[in-house]
Amino acid sequence: MVNLFERLSKGRPAEAATKPPHKDPAQLLLDWVQRWRKPTVSAREIRIYGPCSIRDRESTINSIEVLVRHGWLVPSKPSRHDRRVWQVVRRPIVHPTVAA
Repeated sequence: MVNLFERLSKGRPAEAATKPPHKDPAQLLLDWVQRWRKPTVSAREIRIYGPCSIRDRESTINSIEVLVRHGWLVPSKPSRHDRRVWQVVRRPIVHPTVAA
């Protein structure tokens, strides 16, 4: 006898095939930063408006450090001593990657 769940899943593609590939958090941040309209971005703005998967403090800081190492973000002098701000580097590349 076939149960209800087996009948419902009949004809569906395998679950692994339906899941999107996992993206690196730094690459997600780079994709988002390239769409950010302001010339600078702060850690607070990334945590509020950035990709959901990197909104926790540790992921945000780690992703920012990767983008700084690769030259996509440049540390900038903030208007307040307790704020961290980066200049967004915009290069004429169609699909930027962190490894570039």
